[in-house]
Amino acid sequence: MAEKKKYQGPKRTGRKPAAKAEAAPAKKPSAAARLLRRRAPAPIGAAPVEARAVARYVRLSPQKARLVIDLIRGREVGYALHQLQFTRQRAAGPIAKVLRSAIANAEQKSETLDVDRLYVKYAVVNEGPRWKRVQPAPFGRAYQRQRRTAHIEIAVAERRAAAAPAPAPAKPETGKEATT
Repeated sequence: MAEKKKYQGPKRTGRKPAAKAEAAPAKKPSAAARLLRRRAPAPIGAAPVEARAVARYVRLSPQKARLVIDLIRGREVGYALHQLQFTRQRAAGPIAKVLRSAIANAEQKSETLDVDRLYVKYAVVNEGPRWKRVQPAPFGRAYQRQRRTAHIEIAVAERRAAAAPAPAPAKPETGKEATT
């Protein structure tokens, strides 16, 4: 029986292709050169503050939590908390808790933050793992039940101050006025 040889890759010959032999090898830029090429960071006060909070493995159905999350997506933070306070859904409590955590994270991130200008930039409820449970059934049988869990993620951001509208451009004067 002949032994199998291990694959050693493509065979290499000593000569280089003509195009590659003439071209100079490209040097990889050093780490210092890459760092110097980066853009300078924006001033601290220029960029709006963003912060997020996540609650994982929350014991509620993601489908029912999405109904509540849809009420606050894109809204001002004060309005969103008020809306959650008076929503008669079980998911409103955990969602309000995550929203308050995101607001606290934003306050921690910046000293010059104006909380009144925060809004819910991103709010999503993803499905977590399902708990498989057994429910006793008649005649010695058992039904399988799935207890759903959810991952709630909310991001808040500072809304930029509305810039004053630019004045309308003046019409160029032609020097001749039309007379009728």
